[in-house]
Amino acid sequence: MNVLDFNREYTFSKIFELNAEVDEILADFGYSFSQEKLALPQYSGELKRLQDLRDRIEDVLPLVNLTTELARREILIAPVVVELVRQTRAKLRIEYPLKVSEQLQGILDYLLTTQINLLVIEAKRENLINGFTQLAVELIALDRWDRSEGSILFGAVTTGTIWEFGRLDREKKQIQRGLESYRVPEDIETLLRILLQILTS
Repeated sequence: MNVLDFNREYTFSKIFELNAEVDEILADFGYSFSQEKLALPQYSGELKRLQDLRDRIEDVLPLVNLTTELARREILIAPVVVELVRQTRAKLRIEYPLKVSEQLQGILDYLLTTQINLLVIEAKRENLINGFTQLAVELIALDRWDRSEGSILFGAVTTGTIWEFGRLDREKKQIQRGLESYRVPEDIETLLRILLQILTS
């Protein structure tokens, strides 16, 4: 029995609100789901501005109330995304509207694209479990929208302080949720190295 009614319209954010099991929703679209350690590769080059990025975030954290998604995006997520763009020259789309079908449509918080790969980042104030479900459906939409030959699509869901990753294998139609999580600012170097590697390899 399907979770989704394919006679209805859904947006990515409406799917977030369903509180349904991620594997059941993905099965409705014909994708399988697993949770495992992804052991994502990391960029091995020099990170010239890493300390500056860490200092900027740590300096303002005691002065900001991070109770809203917007505050988390402005203070914690945007600095990381901007640094990614500076180092990779990726094209950045913020609040990017995407419609593939009546059930695969909505706004992507951040979409970064290079000639090699793309990365979608979904920002959430809380509830990373439902947030990952939304991210997974966004990855499915990108799988059907993107015409590149890359076999893997990556996404991240984050509250700003916690980041988790997902990976879509386009040939197997499988989405994997990484069991690892990365904290900001504590794990910012590892996080940045993973993000850079996704966009440059």
